[in-house]
Amino acid sequence: MPSNLINSADLIAATEQWLEKTVIGLNLCPFAKAVQVKQQIRYVVSQARTPEALLEDLERELELLAEANPEKIETTLLIHPMALNDFLDFNDFLDVADGMLEELELDGQLQIASFHPDYQFAGTEADDIENYTNRSPYPTLHILREEGIDKAVLAFPEAEQIYEKNMETMRELGHEGWRRLFSTYVKK
Repeated sequence: MPSNLINSADLIAATEQWLEKTVIGLNLCPFAKAVQVKQQIRYVVSQARTPEALLEDLERELELLAEANPEKIETTLLIHPMALNDFLDFNDFLDVADGMLEELELDGQLQIASFHPDYQFAGTEADDIENYTNRSPYPTLHILREEGIDKAVLAFPEAEQIYEKNMETMRELGHEGWRRLFSTYVKK
């Protein structure tokens, strides 16, 4: 492998570990386990080093997911370790990503969720434990099918309470508990 290419296998393995230990293990998303068990998650590592190149990768993945059979691919995690490492730049890019959804006329069909090693909700301090609900080992755009979300919400009657439950889970876990879970990639 040329030295300027990213080792996708290692990044995917770390992302799968995060998904299993955090998102599923802490039950931060009660819908994630089913698609993981059915192997309906597409993991893609972008080689992009600029927002423009990442946008091209995002467009390709949006189109691919829109056309794919949901039984084969329900959701995509677009991992981009070399682009948008600064959280504020990443956060600004989300508007561009949503614009791409509209441009492709996929808004209402797909949506984009975001995860980042330095994720920070508005109105919080950088190290507040609540931010860790959206902290992943690498910047990641999560492309979801709206139809899949709607079905999952119907199966989970208290879906509107997930956010509050996640905040409580993180407060109970605390920073030390988080570090124990992910001592290999947690940023301090």
